[in-house]
Amino acid sequence: MTIRLVIADDQQIIRSGLRMILESSDGFEVVGEAVDGADAVVQARLHLPDIVLMDLRMPHLDGVAAMSRLAALTCPPKVLFLSTYHNDGKVFEALAAGASGFLLKDLRCEELFSALRVIARGGRVFSHELLRGLTHRLSPPMPVAVDGLEARIATLRDSELEVLRLMGTGMANDQIARELHLAGSSVKTYVSRALAKLGLDNRTQAAVVAYSMGLVDDR
Repeated sequence: MTIRLVIADDQQIIRSGLRMILESSDGFEVVGEAVDGADAVVQARLHLPDIVLMDLRMPHLDGVAAMSRLAALTCPPKVLFLSTYHNDGKVFEALAAGASGFLLKDLRCEELFSALRVIARGGRVFSHELLRGLTHRLSPPMPVAVDGLEARIATLRDSELEVLRLMGTGMANDQIARELHLAGSSVKTYVSRALAKLGLDNRTQAAVVAYSMGLVDDR
């Protein structure tokens, strides 16, 4: 399976570097480049990529605003944010909007390849630096109600808690099913129940909660 990508970054040297890195590895095809968020939407409409590698802050239309427009497309791509700083206020907006991942630009090539493969399978990937920061900042603008969170987690059944933990590692439903030797339909049910009991809107928030509550190994 070849993963089709659009790279959105206002710095040409970053776009060129990412293209060179990705095209040096089997399984990736860069089908377009964008100089800002508005251009990313245009490129996505033209090329129907699987994933958009999106810079967080760009002129004309930033990454978060661009992601909301991408979500409205007939075939919306997944979005992996790449940024220089993990404490940028825009990070929380991106997570709340359901980004598939957030990584720092100083990551190794193999880490990027692995993250893209996980996201293409439906998983989510976040830098540990970001998740550590969120353990102290689970408050607006990240819409996760933290009051009584421990009590709500206590209402989860063992199967729901284990599914929550694996969501925190970035696993997609099919991976969780294999890991726990469950039917895919059962995993889907446990995911829905866990989100409802915790008052969460999406898997991204679930991953943050799992990490912040110590369910995910920090390594």
